[in-house]
Amino acid sequence: MITRLHHFAAERLLYPCLAASALAAGLLVGRDILGPGGYRFLIWNLFLAWLPYLASLWVAWYARRGLLGSLLAAPVFVLWLLFLPNAPYLITDLVHLPGMRFVWWYDSGTMLAFAWAGCLLGVASLYVVQRAARALLGAAAGWAVILGAAAVSGVGVYVGRFLRWNSWDALLHPRALAFDVLSVFRDPEAYPRIVGVSGMIACMMLLGYLTLTSVRRAV
Repeated sequence: MITRLHHFAAERLLYPCLAASALAAGLLVGRDILGPGGYRFLIWNLFLAWLPYLASLWVAWYARRGLLGSLLAAPVFVLWLLFLPNAPYLITDLVHLPGMRFVWWYDSGTMLAFAWAGCLLGVASLYVVQRAARALLGAAAGWAVILGAAAVSGVGVYVGRFLRWNSWDALLHPRALAFDVLSVFRDPEAYPRIVGVSGMIACMMLLGYLTLTSVRRAV
């Protein structure tokens, strides 16, 4: 039983995700002990970054039991997709770096550790869901999940950082959220920023996935 749990965790990159999160949280705690403290919202953002990863494990659980194609799995997949942008969103928290007042290198390392943990969680969850989709529907479906999820992540990060909506608002306030997003697309002056930000995040997610799969094949 222990061996099976270890294999499950290793296959789904649980240990690196835990280690990256522990490093980020530890650096923030160290800042509280050694310096001025603050910026505890990063812990909340890191927690949100874990939600798509946990949802991906739920998807994998359905896949192992042959239930991925059932209606039971659909809400889990939707939740995974809705919360996925919270993982790369941690990159945009670098905007707070100029306001941090401790040791510049320590603060930079702390922010980068949170960004790294978020990216790792996002890519790991994408890897898990892609494998499940590929096993059920084939390679084309797997690539559709990768490309679609990367695009959703890019747009979601833009909506979260610049329009200040949260993932759960898609369920609680869908009409208001849709109105705001459509308003952005109606404004040509907003195109450079939304294309730049969304495209950057999407490319980073895609490159992260390709890097991960290349390394795992080489091992």
